[in-house]
Amino acid sequence: MTSISFLVLGICILFYLSSASRVLELSDRFLEVKKDGHWLVMFYAPWCAHCKRLEPIWAHVAQALYNTNIRVGKIDCTKYTSMSSTFSISGFPTIMFLKGDIKEFTFQGDRTKDEIINFALRLSGPPVQQITRQESLDALKSSDNIFFCYTGPYDGRLWEFYYDVAERFQPHSFFYSLSPELTKKHLKEEKGPSVFVYKENTLYMFPNVTDMETENLNVSLTKWVNHERFGTFVKITRGNIHQFMQTSKFLVLAVVIENKLEEVPEEMIAFRNMIKSVIINHREKFHRWFQFGWVATPDLANSIAMTELPLPYLLVVNSTTNHHHFPDDEAHYLTPEVVHMFLDSIVNQTAPSYGGNSLPVKLYRTYFEARTTLSEMWRGNPVLTGVLLGLPMGFLTLICYSICCADILDADEEEDEGDYSHEKKD
Repeated sequence: MTSISFLVLGICILFYLSSASRVLELSDRFLEVKKDGHWLVMFYAPWCAHCKRLEPIWAHVAQALYNTNIRVGKIDCTKYTSMSSTFSISGFPTIMFLKGDIKEFTFQGDRTKDEIINFALRLSGPPVQQITRQESLDALKSSDNIFFCYTGPYDGRLWEFYYDVAERFQPHSFFYSLSPELTKKHLKEEKGPSVFVYKENTLYMFPNVTDMETENLNVSLTKWVNHERFGTFVKITRGNIHQFMQTSKFLVLAVVIENKLEEVPEEMIAFRNMIKSVIINHREKFHRWFQFGWVATPDLANSIAMTELPLPYLLVVNSTTNHHHFPDDEAHYLTPEVVHMFLDSIVNQTAPSYGGNSLPVKLYRTYFEARTTLSEMWRGNPVLTGVLLGLPMGFLTLICYSICCADILDADEEEDEGDYSHEKKD
């Protein structure tokens, strides 16, 4: 290696060590200090593979949040077992944001650097933050983050409901209020209080609230925020799919595959873009009923459909009933027009549905998941899988053999005793 290569390697090692050093190693004494300030904590176990994959990401998160009021730490729950019960930890890794002794928030999303950082930044401030400077608004609009904004006086029913919704959705979305000066500049047509969402360089207004009754306004605003907090066409993973399942929409999933470098084959990119064009060009028609996205791990789609799907594939999931739908045509025959008709048939309830939440379906899903897991284990390490499966079978065989042999030996002893007694009588 050249001196330059050694220099680059040394810089990388120093950067990693400095990042890792930002993470505080916590013990069970953390309970005494957690009331002071804001804490972002990872509860982990050293043997957990998911925890090991999260380690470098966690170091980068700590580095990014070093100059904020958020302290980043981690707790080994195998060493400090009482912490698991104290914080109701049911799996590893678990990420929690703690605000004093009162509020605890569990992270539910993709364990990526940006997602975790945004989660912490949202919760570190008030539910609704005020924007008073044009530069701040421009910075928000230039970022990739989706954010909601209120305009109007800080009283009245719309403001009260908006603040309530912001408190409930604070772990998932950014909420702001616009100063009167900025409101006049950017929303000249809005005469009364209003709410809008800004995403993908477009502003979408909450429907007119003048004629809504109080109860309907609260329900409508909550439902609207829950629908609009996602992008138009998003990547859906095992980490975030449960969030989409809470929208009560149909999930339209373009199922493709990507390699470790997150590269998708060209023919699958064309299929994914075709599905994306449907919602981009016809948002007014489909956005009410459908949340569009794409899946890069076929295992997730296979688990939903309970079968191995060909790739690429189009899968639609009912987030309310867990039923799913397939188009009749194969993927290479699908066009935007065909997809239109397929989605219309789902809304009209004329498309065949599969799956659901019935007991037979749940049993078959359990069987499918177990079979898939064993197959993956066998492909990954057949020797270890054979040992894991062979040991229980071996013990069971030994127990059965012992029981059967014991019966035979008892029978032989009874026969011997019988013969001995006959000989004694003779």
